Amino acid sequence: MIFAIVRTAITAMRRDRASLALSFVLPVAFFSIFAMVFGKSHDAIPQVHVIVVDEDHSAASRKLLRGLMREGSLVVSTRPDSKDSNQPEYTTSTAEAAVRTGKVPVALVIPAGWGAHPIAFQGDQASGSEIELLSDQSDPIAPQIVGGLLQKAAMTSMPSSMASEGGKYMQQYLGGLTPEQEKRWNSNLANLNDREARRDAEPLMPADAKQKSSSDSGAGFGNGFIQVKSRSLIGEHQNKNQISFYAAGMGVMFLLFTASGAAGSLLDEQDSGTLDRILSSHVTMTTLLAGKLTFNTLLAFTQLVVMFLWGWAVFHLDFFQHIPGFIVMGLCTAFAVASFGMLLASICRTRAQLGALSTLLIMIMSSVGGSMFPRFLMPEAVQKAGLFTINAWAIDGFTKVFWRDMPVRALGPQVGVLLATGLVLFLVARRIARRWEMA
Repeated sequence: MIFAIVRTAITAMRRDRASLALSFVLPVAFFSIFAMVFGKSHDAIPQVHVIVVDEDHSAASRKLLRGLMREGSLVVSTRPDSKDSNQPEYTTSTAEAAVRTGKVPVALVIPAGWGAHPIAFQGDQASGSEIELLSDQSDPIAPQIVGGLLQKAAMTSMPSSMASEGGKYMQQYLGGLTPEQEKRWNSNLANLNDREARRDAEPLMPADAKQKSSSDSGAGFGNGFIQVKSRSLIGEHQNKNQISFYAAGMGVMFLLFTASGAAGSLLDEQDSGTLDRILSSHVTMTTLLAGKLTFNTLLAFTQLVVMFLWGWAVFHLDFFQHIPGFIVMGLCTAFAVASFGMLLASICRTRAQLGALSTLLIMIMSSVGGSMFPRFLMPEAVQKAGLFTINAWAIDGFTKVFWRDMPVRALGPQVGVLLATGLVLFLVARRIARRWEMA
C-alpha cells in the first residue's frame, strides 16, 4: 500500500512540470553559477583594472611599471587606449576622472622624484616619496589587491634599487663596510642589474597567459618598503551610498517577480473566458497588451519609489538630491521588467508554468546580474554574461546616479539598453500572443 502511494505521488510529480523545475532545475542552475563564481577562488584572485601615472620617468619607476604589468591579477593601463601609442598618457587629473566615472576602480600615481628614494621604512619621513593610490570604494577589494601587489612588484622587479637603498640604511644605522665587504656588495649589485636588464628585455605575457600563471599571487596589503598614501575619490559616505546599491539590486529582482505575477492576469482571463469576450469587442490584442504593459510599468515604478523612500526615511539615503536620475532610471527599469513579465505570460499556458519559469529565470538573472552578489567579484566570463540581464544594467545606472553623482546625460548606455530590451521583449510577446487571437 505504501509503495502504491509513493508511485501515485511520483506520477503526479512527473505531470507537474513546474514542480519538477523548482525541485531539480533551479538547484542545479544555482549550484553551477556559484561554483563558477567561487569554485576557483582559492587558486587566483580577481583581475583588477588599474591606471598607472608615471610622473617620475626614472629607471626605478619604469621597472616598477613593468613589474606591475607582469602581475597576472592586474590589467595595467598607462593611456586611455593602450593599443594606440599616439594617445596621450594618463595624468593625475585624467586618472582621477577615470576613477570617478567608474572606468577603473584604482589608479596609482608615481610622483616626481620617487626614483631617487624608492623605498622608505615605516616612520622614515626623510627619504622616499609616497605613491598615491586613488580608489573608488564601491569596489573595496580592488585597493587591497593593488596595494599588496604593488609591494610584491617592487620587490621582484627592482631588486637592485631595493638592495642599493637597503645598503644606505645599513651604513646609516650599522656603520660603514670594510673594503672587502664593499667590493662584494658592489659585485652583487652588478649581478642584480644584469639580471634585471635580461628580464626587462623579455616581452610581457598576454593577459590570458598572465592569468593562468597567477595562482600564487599574494595580495596582502599593509606597511611595506614602498610607502603608499591612499585617497578615496568616491565613497566618502559609503554607508549611505551603499544603501542605494542594495535598494537597486533587491528592487530590480522583486520588480521582476511583481511584473511576471501581474502579467499573469492574461492567463487568469484566458481560464475564465474573459479574454475571449474582450477580444470579441473593439479592443485589439495590441491595445490590450499595451494597456497591461502600461499598468505593470507604473506598478513596478511605484514599488521602486516606495523602496527608495523607505531607504531615505530609515537608512538616510540621499534620495531627494537625485530625483531626476532616479525617475529616468526607475521608469526605464520598470518598462524593461514589465515587458519581461508580458513575454513570460505570453509563453506560458498556465499559472503554474508561469510561476516555475519566472522563478527559474529571475533567480538566475539576479545571481548573474549582481542583485545577489557584486559583479566585480565574479570571474570575467560571468561578468560578461551578466550584461545579458536587466539587473546588471539597472544596477549600473542607479550606481551612477546615487554613488557617482553623475548627471542624467551620463545614463545613456543604461537607458538605451533598458529601453531597447523592453521594446524587443514586448514585440516578441505580441508575436507570441497571436495564439489567443487564433483560438
